Amino acid sequence: MDSFEGIFEFVAVAESGGFSAAAKKLNCSTSHVSRQVSRLEARLGSRLLARTTRQISLTENGEFYYQQCKQLVTGLQQANEQLSQQQYQLSGTLRVSAAGGFAESYIAPALMEFAKQHPELNIEIDFNSRLVNFVEDGIDFAIRYGELNDSNLIARKLISRSMMVVASPEYLKTYGIPNHPNQLKSHRCIIANNDHWAFNIDETKQSVKVTGNWRSNNANVVREACEQGLGIAYMPESTFTESIEQQKLVPLLDSYCIKGATSWIVYQNKQFMPLRARLAIDFLIEKFNK
Repeated sequence: MDSFEGIFEFVAVAESGGFSAAAKKLNCSTSHVSRQVSRLEARLGSRLLARTTRQISLTENGEFYYQQCKQLVTGLQQANEQLSQQQYQLSGTLRVSAAGGFAESYIAPALMEFAKQHPELNIEIDFNSRLVNFVEDGIDFAIRYGELNDSNLIARKLISRSMMVVASPEYLKTYGIPNHPNQLKSHRCIIANNDHWAFNIDETKQSVKVTGNWRSNNANVVREACEQGLGIAYMPESTFTESIEQQKLVPLLDSYCIKGATSWIVYQNKQFMPLRARLAIDFLIEKFNK
């Protein structure tokens, strides 16, 4: 059995790119991880990791050994989980990164429902739109919408939502009504996640650069600023439903708006994903795809 010592630590280092990150993942000390990997290398008589002051990378032998070992580690984890699934009680802490009104109004209540099913589970939701480092920040998965640029992450579709341009009657009375997305360049726009708004123009997806005096990554604040006449906003339709019903906001440019802005569940990989995270992801996807 001694020949198996250090394998979990080695795979964790290979997956996370460093001893400190691996230690955090395995909930142990950095010195323990380093010591176990060194002992593994000594037993094998081969250098698995190339260590420098700036980074740690796999050697040629290390890459080969990692490809074999990661299957072993994954298989063992799945076997342990499958054996106890009939009587599991989820515990530990599930950490989720989310942003926007959809996350506040729909994701959070859904996770509350999930929490009721697993009373021993702790759930932490960080409402922040910044790019997260899943390893360093200890995030299990994130909720994001729109186009995803990081190809190193795994993304599963959660739901598609139509986009909508809106403004208050007060703003439109003062500044006029835009009839084409390009006219937004001369209007005051309330900027949320970015200042390039995508529209369907001439049957192609085109980007329009907008400017404005108000910026916020909080959907509720954007909606409130729009109601106060500070500018034109462009966000998922569900953000403005109540305001439109109350005639506080007016829809604009409907024929040009993107109809399928997708919200995603994003995570790093499945190699070390705990059961609580996998079940929470499956729960959310099933709930929003009914």
